[in-house]
Amino acid sequence: MSRIGKKPVQMPQGVTAEISGQTVSVKGAKGALAFNFTKDVTVEVTDDGIVVTPRDESKRSRSQWGMTRTMISNLLTGVTDGFEKKLDINGVGYRAQVQGSNLQLALGFSHDVSYAIPDGIQIQCPKPTEVVINGIDKQKVGQVAAEIRSFRPPEPYKGKGIKYSDETIFRKEGKKK
Repeated sequence: MSRIGKKPVQMPQGVTAEISGQTVSVKGAKGALAFNFTKDVTVEVTDDGIVVTPRDESKRSRSQWGMTRTMISNLLTGVTDGFEKKLDINGVGYRAQVQGSNLQLALGFSHDVSYAIPDGIQIQCPKPTEVVINGIDKQKVGQVAAEIRSFRPPEPYKGKGIKYSDETIFRKEGKKK
């Protein structure tokens, strides 16, 4: 039994959910999202919230049970609160700034890196060494953060590069004489 899947997803105030076929559509204050679930589970809206149940006792349907419940929970969190990722930039001369619909990154290359901000994502730079990514789709926010981090991942000797704010870099000791 899935401990996560057994719990119904609570519906926050001001959020409407609609199930049509294999799609769950959610509308809230920040926008609308949809998720296509597999035929291995059934999803229904009840008084308790959104309930996900497996169709049978196969391994696949039991594994899809908890995942589907978590995806629906992420939809509801996204349309009410949204998701946020923070990136820190470490290095001499490394900086970031938003120019229109692009994020300009100076990362020690001979040229600045320009990253086009995708639709549904907001990026702010409160400091030149900090990037804050906001959006309602958890997957998209994480993907944008990973793409920005991939331009200059942190290196283990001096810690220079782009890292998540909650990430710790395992530092290596340099050469000894």
